[in-house]
Amino acid sequence: MSAPKILVVDDEAHIVELVKFNLEKEGYKVLEAYDGLTAVEMVEKYLPDLIILDIMLPNMDGLEVCRTLKQKLEYCTIPIIMLTAKGEEIDTVLGLEMGADDYIKKPFSPREMVARVKARLRALKILQAEKAMGKKAYVFKDLTVVPEKYEAFLGEEKLDLTPKEFELLTLMASNQGKVFTREVLLEKVWGYEFSGDTRTVDVHIRHLRQKLKDDSNYPQYIETVRGVGYKFVDS
Repeated sequence: MSAPKILVVDDEAHIVELVKFNLEKEGYKVLEAYDGLTAVEMVEKYLPDLIILDIMLPNMDGLEVCRTLKQKLEYCTIPIIMLTAKGEEIDTVLGLEMGADDYIKKPFSPREMVARVKARLRALKILQAEKAMGKKAYVFKDLTVVPEKYEAFLGEEKLDLTPKEFELLTLMASNQGKVFTREVLLEKVWGYEFSGDTRTVDVHIRHLRQKLKDDSNYPQYIETVRGVGYKFVDS
């Protein structure tokens, strides 16, 4: 099996070299581009498996490159990880709105960057396999949920979830942005005959958040809707 091709796009040569060095250590084939127009041309020519894309680029900025690629059917499924400078929150949001799959803030840890790449490539492989088999998978940031296999991954790590934790996660992940009351979660996950109270939901949500490494004050996945219940956060 050939090594996955990763296109690294940044106008700073030392950033490209840093990313290339660490990815090649992991066995990936690395392509390089130093401006937006060249990046689009290289995608058309080489069809990379993943793109690491800086926002600030000459000729065509990274946001425009992302928008252009995501609008084309033949390239729209290629995962794009945006590189953003610290404090560029608006650009980060715009990138995600234009279809970017993830982002890393500069300066970044090479280990974190490699982990994000591995997670995105693994998630893409799962999605492709599930699509070919007519099954369904849900991918949000570093989290991948495969309902029919009763499996969930956080990055490369397979999560050790109880059946009820998995059912809660699947229900909310498959209804992104929908608010569930505790009573509805009890009904859907535990069933009509469950005689417990809504504190059961809170306990399971707390355990689930711990396994997802999710901070309730700054949730990446599960958000508390005060006075109502919970929801899976919007991308």
